[in-house]
Amino acid sequence: MKIETTDLPGVLLLTPKVWEDARGFFLESYNQRAFAEAGIAALFVQDNHSKSCRHTLRGLHCQVPPRAQAKLVRVTVGEVFDVVVDLRPDSPTFARWAGFTLDATKRQMLYVPTGFAHGFCVLTDSAEILYKTSDFYSPEHERALIWNDPDIGISWPVTEPILSERDRGARRFAELRRDL
Repeated sequence: MKIETTDLPGVLLLTPKVWEDARGFFLESYNQRAFAEAGIAALFVQDNHSKSCRHTLRGLHCQVPPRAQAKLVRVTVGEVFDVVVDLRPDSPTFARWAGFTLDATKRQMLYVPTGFAHGFCVLTDSAEILYKTSDFYSPEHERALIWNDPDIGISWPVTEPILSERDRGARRFAELRRDL
């Protein structure tokens, strides 16, 4: 597995080794030993699978301590623009964001450590995303950052995304940072 660091410490882009032939392909999407050797100590306890149509934007979501979640995100169908925002108050990259194009062809995965908000926008007719989390979903610890917060300044590939009611009501960074 090829592991690349990013501009945000702890956020990793992983490219698995893929075996392909006339029958199809095989890849190892998770191997606890290989991930530990790469410095990923998270033990994943829940798998989630979502399907969304073009221009759907989900996020930016996170859970705060003591139920903070690390995530391992991969796209199995289609293509998305995946975004993380550093919400760790003591981090030198606090309030900075990074975006990655993830698709089913390259089969790359994004490791998102605890302390980051995460979201994505669908770039193809539809996309399916599988992601592991290091803690169970906890509604009382969940927080959402508004997708177009001017203090963060994410360059999304859409100007009028399809949003859930919950994501439309997400908070601005200035308000959210008090909960971190």
